[in-house]
Amino acid sequence: MWIAATYQSTSLFSLKPAMATASGGRTLLVPTPYAVKMALLDVACRLVGQAAAGEAWDAWLGSSRVALRPTNDVVVNNTFIRILRPPKRPEPGQPFQRTIAYREYAQLAGDLGIALEIDGDDHAATLTRWLAHVNYLGKRGSFMQLQQIPQVMDDLPDDWLIPAAPLEDGFPLDALLTQLDDTGDKATFEVVNIYSGKRITMGKQRILHHVALPYERVRSSRGYTHYRLKSGDA
Repeated sequence: MWIAATYQSTSLFSLKPAMATASGGRTLLVPTPYAVKMALLDVACRLVGQAAAGEAWDAWLGSSRVALRPTNDVVVNNTFIRILRPPKRPEPGQPFQRTIAYREYAQLAGDLGIALEIDGDDHAATLTRWLAHVNYLGKRGSFMQLQQIPQVMDDLPDDWLIPAAPLEDGFPLDALLTQLDDTGDKATFEVVNIYSGKRITMGKQRILHHVALPYERVRSSRGYTHYRLKSGDA
């Protein structure tokens, strides 16, 4: 059973790949399962409290599979911005130094689908409520607006992607290959709780899925790149 929700982006979307460094500026074209679960965990902590949210995470939320239905179009804006960062050799009275950094911000055009798999009806009402309160996915400021009440589906249509599913031998060679992070089997609430002092480790509590996004590059220039779902995938 799947609980599916549809969102539209109300601001520019930005989410770095999991392996990016602090200075990296590239963005993914879709939210990752990890980002989706963290958004739901944030909602759960605010609605039912930390203790109940932690129990739900360890019982079913952390291990749930996430599915995505990408938007029809994505336009990525390539830009340089001014930032402040701590200097390598700090001087008295100058805690930061001015520099420039490369950043990408994506306009997601169309409906974005998010779905989570659950075992039965016990968690359907809870997850439906939490999905309705999600208002951003990815970096803070990547705001989303729910379009309709989340729906219960026994099976997902063919245009949905399940990052946890292994890539088939016949995936299109012109697909856009990427890596999306997710929580592993050992990712307990204590580990994902940033206030616990525990460290989350890539490859153990945080894992990567190789995903073939059905996007094709329509046009590009020095300042932007336009991607669109390939014909038959929209």
